[in-house]
Amino acid sequence: MTIRCSIVGGSGYTGGELLRLLLDHPAAEVGQVTSRRLAGAFVHSTHPNLRGRTRLQFEPPEVLGECDVLFLCLPHGEAAGQMERFAGLAGRVVDLSADFRLRSGEVYREWYGREHPSPGWLGRFVYGLPELEREGLRGARFASGVGCNATAVNLALLPLARAGLIRHAIADVKVGSSEAGAEPSATGHHPERSGRVRPFAPAGHRHQAEVRQQLGEFDLHMSVTSVELVRGVLCTAHVLPLAPVSEKDLWSLFREAYSGEPFVRIVKDRSGIHRYPEPRLLAGTNWCDVGFEVDARTGRVVVMSALDNLMKGAAGSAVQCMNLMCGLDERSGLTFTGIHPA
Repeated sequence: MTIRCSIVGGSGYTGGELLRLLLDHPAAEVGQVTSRRLAGAFVHSTHPNLRGRTRLQFEPPEVLGECDVLFLCLPHGEAAGQMERFAGLAGRVVDLSADFRLRSGEVYREWYGREHPSPGWLGRFVYGLPELEREGLRGARFASGVGCNATAVNLALLPLARAGLIRHAIADVKVGSSEAGAEPSATGHHPERSGRVRPFAPAGHRHQAEVRQQLGEFDLHMSVTSVELVRGVLCTAHVLPLAPVSEKDLWSLFREAYSGEPFVRIVKDRSGIHRYPEPRLLAGTNWCDVGFEVDARTGRVVVMSALDNLMKGAAGSAVQCMNLMCGLDERSGLTFTGIHPA
């Protein structure tokens, strides 16, 4: 079985990661990668790690042909207005932007400050995080992308949320520079970024809407800070539970939630420098590592999660979705375990 794949908007970091994964996927064949700005250039001119691995060239989006699975890596807001065309070109579509992550047009307006361009399409997309929507993704035609920060928070809080134990949760998220994308910006300029720890969304980050949608309504607060790291997200969530929770209880909840998950690991050791989740160790992988502690004096639960924002937070989850949508082994093309030291 060969799945013909194409990538729309393949010049960014997420597009490059998708291409890297698909080129080594045992069932995938990449037909086209589009970029209006770079049409005619070899993809390795922008993604130099792929030099010698492929001779694909960027093509203008106007010549996009039919395929089995179409991955959309366009800037937020662009895919929504073209969905009729994209749906006509592929049996299955995975959109990695924020356009179809939320199911409600009203909620989209609240968090994005504008009307959704294609509200009729919102209910047709399955949220693209397999740990939360696996059964819905099996055989689905349309899957949304996931917010990388939302994924870290969702996977940190999922076991407690399922148990109905969260009274208050404050998620402090630290992120690397690649989250801002490949286009240069003032905040990404090296002299302004190097050596800095810069809060950029102390309150009101849009990914919070995804967490509320997926985990339910509880008192959630979220702050995001950029740190000097290229890849990676580290979430430290402080939870005040509705009832006392012991460390034994947490082990039970997290094992129940994740023992069967192919890409979530519990990292909680008694000693050593790697006893908690660390995003640097996950670079290039589709893993999310989670860990926890209990403050015995106050009853506060601290949950940590780490992932690569370009992988489990974007391209890796998208390929995992494709695998489920096409009836493949969920792990296909995603078994890279990372490197150490990194």
